[in-house]
Amino acid sequence: MQSSSQASGQFFVSGDFTVTIGPPSAVVSATSGPAIGRHVLVKQYHGPLQGDSQGEMLTAGRPAEGEASYVAIESVQGTLDGRTGGFALAHFGQMHAGGETLSVNVVPGSGTGELSGLMGELKIQRESGKHRYAFTYWFS
Repeated sequence: MQSSSQASGQFFVSGDFTVTIGPPSAVVSATSGPAIGRHVLVKQYHGPLQGDSQGEMLTAGRPAEGEASYVAIESVQGTLDGRTGGFALAHFGQMHAGGETLSVNVVPGSGTGELSGLMGELKIQRESGKHRYAFTYWFS
């Protein structure tokens, strides 16, 4: 299900996306420090946000044991509620002690075309192997 709504200068859209995460490649790190992995991200967004993105993700920790963090930047190109352009999203995710936190925000100043001035926060929901987004955005 995809939706779109507006309230007090902010807009809300939701929909589905697919993501492919490439295998890790090593990043140079301190000799006795933890390993850092670099992954290529490729996404396709569907719904009111319609488009493709590519990005890079850096990871560290022990995700199989529920202890890890990641940061990522993705470059999105497409349409958002009928406006054409692009923007970047910055991710910070962490898993610790059985819990997860995730923050995904539009990079200030990254909007292009009809998305110039875009700001916002994108929430990701994962369930049964499917990915959904809920995106609250506005223009500065």
